[in-house]
Amino acid sequence: MKAIIAVHDTARGPALGGCRMWNYASEDLAVRDVLRLSRGMTYKNALADLPFGGGKSVIIGDSRADKTPDLMAAMGRAVERLAGRYIIAEDVGTSVEDMATIRGVTRHVAGLRDGSGDPSPATARGVFMGIRAAVDHRLRRNSLDGLRVNVQGLGHVGWDLCRQLAEEGARLAVSDIRRDTVERAVETFGATPVDAEQIFDVEADVFAPCALGAVIDDGTLPRLKVAVVAGSANNQLAESRHGTELARRGILYAPDFVINAGGVINISHEFGRNGRGYDRAAAFAHVDRIHDTLLEIFQRSDAEGIPTNLAADRIAEERFRPSRVA
Repeated sequence: MKAIIAVHDTARGPALGGCRMWNYASEDLAVRDVLRLSRGMTYKNALADLPFGGGKSVIIGDSRADKTPDLMAAMGRAVERLAGRYIIAEDVGTSVEDMATIRGVTRHVAGLRDGSGDPSPATARGVFMGIRAAVDHRLRRNSLDGLRVNVQGLGHVGWDLCRQLAEEGARLAVSDIRRDTVERAVETFGATPVDAEQIFDVEADVFAPCALGAVIDDGTLPRLKVAVVAGSANNQLAESRHGTELARRGILYAPDFVINAGGVINISHEFGRNGRGYDRAAAFAHVDRIHDTLLEIFQRSDAEGIPTNLAADRIAEERFRPSRVA
């Protein structure tokens, strides 16, 4: 096993973040990714008002060919050696079943089937509530009926987001690298199919990136014909300056580490609140608060004349670096 665990900050509590298994081209790229992701978890957990810091781990390898129960148990032993400073959960390339294997060697694990289970529904719910907040703030409308939404990526989160949007009457355009999944979305939601490379060019109210990150860059940003960018993908901005450029173009950006926090919020409730164990209703009520958190960020962005991603950073830093703010 070749793996890296990154603990970014523990001011609010032990570092909580998922384990990604990816066939990185080099160890340097893996290090860069895990450091970036762990930092993002610190900000995400702070803005979600969780009693946790930020951490992340990566296993270098092909999850379809290289992953075995022995390998996941070895990862669990590495987590155990940190004595609770890092709590592992699933991410890209790992699963609830993998977390169960890890649970056999350490208790510092979350996202178990007998706990919160698959985080995708909670993540999708948070994105849905975030789109509501962004549409309210930018378009001054409280109904999603007739709203045009371009959804990029139809994985577990993207698919469930489409379901929720379709139930509210939104008009969907969808893209995914899997043609059969796109065809199923057309049949299920009445969506319009769009080629994966052309989704940036489709005029709509909202662009919801729900695939891999860094999709907003110098090439794609000028092609956007939307009022809002709000989706579940991590690290949607290739660089922070792209948040400034979105704002300059009048496009409201829902910072990804805020809007996609539903999964980690749900997982955090495995540790119990008010002396109780996991409570799905309480967890999803917490997820729904993403709506109000985003409104706070949008309002601060307007008041201070700064892009929403920087407004979100400032609020997060006030929560995990109170001494610096004072």
